[in-house]
Amino acid sequence: MKGWFDAFRYDGGPTLYSFNNRTSVTGDVTFITFIATFCTLYVAFLIIYFGIRKERCSTFCAVTLSLFIGATILITLYGSAWHITKSPIVSTYQAFSQEKLTADIGIYVGLNHVNITLQANSSKEWSDIDFNEQFMWVDANQMQSSFKEAIIKGLPFPILTVAEYFTTGQDGLAWGRQYRTAGYFAIIMLWTSFVTWVLMNLMLIVVPRYGALLMTLCGFLLLSTVCGYFGMLPEPPLVVYVEGTKLNFSFGWCYWLVLIAGGVCLLAGVIITTLEIINPHSFSTILEVDYDTPFDRHVIIEDSRGKRFEKKKTNTSLEEANSLGRILRRLNSKNKEEEETNKTSNTSNTNEEFRLEPSPWTYPYKKNDSCSSVSIISSTMSIPASPVCKDQLRYNIDPVQMW
Repeated sequence: MKGWFDAFRYDGGPTLYSFNNRTSVTGDVTFITFIATFCTLYVAFLIIYFGIRKERCSTFCAVTLSLFIGATILITLYGSAWHITKSPIVSTYQAFSQEKLTADIGIYVGLNHVNITLQANSSKEWSDIDFNEQFMWVDANQMQSSFKEAIIKGLPFPILTVAEYFTTGQDGLAWGRQYRTAGYFAIIMLWTSFVTWVLMNLMLIVVPRYGALLMTLCGFLLLSTVCGYFGMLPEPPLVVYVEGTKLNFSFGWCYWLVLIAGGVCLLAGVIITTLEIINPHSFSTILEVDYDTPFDRHVIIEDSRGKRFEKKKTNTSLEEANSLGRILRRLNSKNKEEEETNKTSNTSNTNEEFRLEPSPWTYPYKKNDSCSSVSIISSTMSIPASPVCKDQLRYNIDPVQMW
């Protein structure tokens, strides 16, 4: 009776794997991881994009460009297609052998490694030949140690022939050292571009015009990466010969992808920066964040302008900060006050000029208020009269005029 786990088992023993040949590499795991991550982010953005009611075009372009640049930087950092070549060959499988192998050999140079592939054509005898070997050169001597390990493993003769070209470091044959130098430069520039890209995303959320400036800088760094890599390639260029077959190198998709991303990023940054200079606050997206307020930037700008206009009309507070405009307003108010005082002084001077002098005439009789009038006023106003007035009223004393 067969059980659930009886497949490939004989006499109740463990599973027998009669094929000891490993499965060849079918894809780059790092490349697939980065592609899946950025595609997931982009799909999530597209889901919410249809609910956006304003600034749709600028938001779509900014997010698409940002994700494209970020994916390009990370993929090309770990990619293996900066300098590539591929050609069919007819070669022996191992040294000092008479049997010939018809296969396709490919060389894919990355920034810190080289991938060498060997895949046999449709043949029953060599159908299991499918190699994809990676040689790292992070350290100066790592390529040589990897080459020795490949010899011990017994890799096919075409792969060992290609690896030997990158191992040799003598004068005129230092292709591996020059590729390693170009890769170091490209890695430094790409990581710098990645940091600039992160800052660009932060500034697009907080201050979009600064994000446009960083976008321009990121594009410039990406273009500098491809230019520097091109200038540091081996001179004379590397040409690999395998059993009489000539392999010439050309730029791979990683190189062209960085070039396109840098050009698009630089062009977009220059256009947005120019628009911001001509018309400030014209570029904005829904990703902007205005801290401590539920409104977006346009509402804040309009409210601040309105409040500023109202403050100009009814500004009587003494707590206004000292500024150049306030000082000028104070000077103008002082000048106005001085002009008003000068006007009032001039009018007073003109009045004094037309004022009549007191008359020199003296009158023989002076007007004196009688006590009777005082008594009448006091009686009506219920104010007590003075004692002198009471005596005058009692004895009918008339006042004597003294001359």
